[in-house]
Amino acid sequence: MLSIVIPTYNEEKYLPFLLRSIRAQTDRDCEIIVADNRSTDRTREIAGQFGAQVVDGGMPSGGRNRGAAVANGDVVLFLDADVILPDPKFIEDTVAEFRRRGLGAATCRVEPLSDRRVDHYLHEAFNYFMWVTSAVYPHAPGFCIFARKDLHERIGGFDEEVKLAEDHDYVERAGKVAKFGILKSHKIPVSVRRLDRDGRLKTAFKYAAAELHLRTRGPIKTDLFRYGFGHDGSEPDEDRKAGE
Repeated sequence: MLSIVIPTYNEEKYLPFLLRSIRAQTDRDCEIIVADNRSTDRTREIAGQFGAQVVDGGMPSGGRNRGAAVANGDVVLFLDADVILPDPKFIEDTVAEFRRRGLGAATCRVEPLSDRRVDHYLHEAFNYFMWVTSAVYPHAPGFCIFARKDLHERIGGFDEEVKLAEDHDYVERAGKVAKFGILKSHKIPVSVRRLDRDGRLKTAFKYAAAELHLRTRGPIKTDLFRYGFGHDGSEPDEDRKAGE
């Protein structure tokens, strides 16, 4: 069984698109857990309408850990509210590949919910970076991480002291005790709202600096880099609207 854990904060505009895409999956043997960080909008109500279990969350790492703690599945899929499952066979195919390859943790290649060419270049650059570093320094976006629940518990879950790149820290620790892989079955589409908010060049420099910090000084446990969590007031992507 698969457990899907979604950390949220004021995600009433994005969460329905993800939950509808989960409902449309051919493999329905999964539970949905929304770990909510005291949203002030209709996030919790919407989650309940789709049959999700709602638990108290926190910042992303804390939310993921709170959700995984109540998960019943042997595999946990951590998603963010601003992604969408692109194909009705996404869960069926990715979970089958995850099990077939004997992986402990994994992610998918990413693609932007955007028509802008620069966004596709940036995401493909990240895909290439994940691939070339996967054997030595596993990387994975927090908006799409598969993990065996026993492995999640073995490594102590996400480190809630890490302020940025907690996802990379998580899969790097997981990769030291189990096999990490990048799934080939499907890409995962994600919103570009953070790029719109923070700027593409600024975001690229921030994550390059964060990577340098990780490699030279270890996990980022200070507020050296700002991180925004949750809804920023923008409207959902046009691609997402079209799929409503």
